[in-house]
Amino acid sequence: MDWTDRRDFDFADRGFIANRNDPKIRDENGHVVLDMEEGSFLAAPDIPSVHPSLLRQARLLRKAGLFKVVEGVYQVRGFDATNVTFVRGKTGWIIIDPTVTAATSRAALDIVTQHLGNRPIKAVIYTHTHPDHFGGVEGLVSRQEVDAGKVEIIAPAGFMEAFLSEFLVNGAAMYRRSAFNGLGLERSARGTVNAGLGDAVGNGRRSLIPPTRNVGATGEKLTIDGVDLIFQMTPGTEAPAEMNIYLPQFRVLDMAENANVTLHNVLSPRGVRVRDAKVWADELTRSIRLFGEKSDVVILSHGWPRFGQTEVVEFLSKHRDAYKFLHDQTVRMMNEGLLPDEIANRIRLPDALAKEWYNRGYYGELTFNARAVYQQYLGWYQGNPVDLQPLEPADEARRYVEAMGGRDRAFALAQKASSQHDDRWASELLNRLVMADALDQEARYLLASVYERMALGQENAVWRAQYLVAADELRNGIGEGMMARSGASQLLQLIDTADLFELLAVRLDPAKVGNESAEIDFVNPDRSERIRVSVRNQVLTYDSEPSGPPTDATVTGNRQQLAALTFGGAIPPGAQVTGSRAKVEAFMRWFANPQGDFPILWRKDQTVE
Repeated sequence: MDWTDRRDFDFADRGFIANRNDPKIRDENGHVVLDMEEGSFLAAPDIPSVHPSLLRQARLLRKAGLFKVVEGVYQVRGFDATNVTFVRGKTGWIIIDPTVTAATSRAALDIVTQHLGNRPIKAVIYTHTHPDHFGGVEGLVSRQEVDAGKVEIIAPAGFMEAFLSEFLVNGAAMYRRSAFNGLGLERSARGTVNAGLGDAVGNGRRSLIPPTRNVGATGEKLTIDGVDLIFQMTPGTEAPAEMNIYLPQFRVLDMAENANVTLHNVLSPRGVRVRDAKVWADELTRSIRLFGEKSDVVILSHGWPRFGQTEVVEFLSKHRDAYKFLHDQTVRMMNEGLLPDEIANRIRLPDALAKEWYNRGYYGELTFNARAVYQQYLGWYQGNPVDLQPLEPADEARRYVEAMGGRDRAFALAQKASSQHDDRWASELLNRLVMADALDQEARYLLASVYERMALGQENAVWRAQYLVAADELRNGIGEGMMARSGASQLLQLIDTADLFELLAVRLDPAKVGNESAEIDFVNPDRSERIRVSVRNQVLTYDSEPSGPPTDATVTGNRQQLAALTFGGAIPPGAQVTGSRAKVEAFMRWFANPQGDFPILWRKDQTVE
């Protein structure tokens, strides 16, 4: 790496106006949702327990405050993991990408008002479906203002559907896995460094106001409060519904999260659908073609801008080439018969790409992404019949330990590997021991030490956190701080009523249903909705346009009552039941509530003190 290249430091500092006097951002109840002092340890001149490249990136991401990008376009950075962009119109603000929490978005608006004047908000734009780009919207505007038509909420077409499929259906598993991104761990020289894409993530109330206008096509143009916005639709890239925004009057290109100050994830460790690296690269090519010659600045949802038309094109081109290389070379090796782990151990970016700081793996990682590209094309099965009927992890682990000569022999091999700093092999052996016997404290503690050492050598901030959280859980069990919560109950009022039953269907427990069946109509007069839900053969289906009367019962209530009934396990006051009340009560007992504390490093049927 070229450590003399100081462009990023110049770009990150450029246009600085002011920062908060109080580093602690609090919510309406006085609770601290983000403390900008937590990362102050990064100012130390030498931190050997942090990879030097990650340390450089972390210091850049700590440059926080209100910045002028160009006259009329401003960003608040470092108040959360996401930048908030303010575009000045004739009379008010157009705001792009609220942060994670309402309190941090409010803090961003407050500093803008303090230094740039009090102006009404005319529109809020969500560039894509991830919560760090809309969760703070109610810190900026109220639902009443939106319902009254005072503020537009603009998002890419398919926003609500994509959010539902990516964050609610698989919510329990994904949010539990998200805890491994560092939730509950101390930020310190031997703890988590940052959030990978930003300095820190706000920990407070999240919100969502559904879009009032959807953008559906590349080249679509809107004029809001005298500001022209031209959109590029990029579905299937960093999010299933995403868009870039070009501001021609300012010659500023907003790349959302399709370009970053780090390589991104083609498959997030928290668990999402695989993103398409080729489509990602192709859309970056289109961005260059549509806007490259017209842009003097490129701004991003995370990190700092880049200035100069030549710099913009070079950045987008080399970023594009990194994703294209990832795709093409993974497919080449895949077609030569290499397996995912073999590809991951062999793929390397060419120096011309790898030596660009923005192509380093601080958040996403090339080898992890290569396995995702393989998965996209060929799935989890690698063609070897041994994987057709695999043993369960705990059973497999016990047999491997026995084959190695028993627990003591396997542990001795792990100790030897650890003492030689052969950490990848040591962790493989120790993982088998913990899977075989979760009560083996000696194996747990040694594996924790190995993971901790692996963490401190990581350039990737997310991988560092993954190892550190694993070490903490091995030593201390699954504490409350490690249990991520989806907050889905707050969103049930926003999704279509039919989608309530889509979520309910994946909670149906066949053992509870047995040979029973039910056919129930759920009626919401406020929305003129009647949805027939049937449970037969231990499967839940629904029909939004039923004909004839239901077999068993009809439940009538407003949206809140129906949500409480379907997810609360009791018939709420005010809901009316005609027909068999007993059948409705039986129906409500057939569902399992997802647990946010299931073990990942050992198996659930093994008791851990």
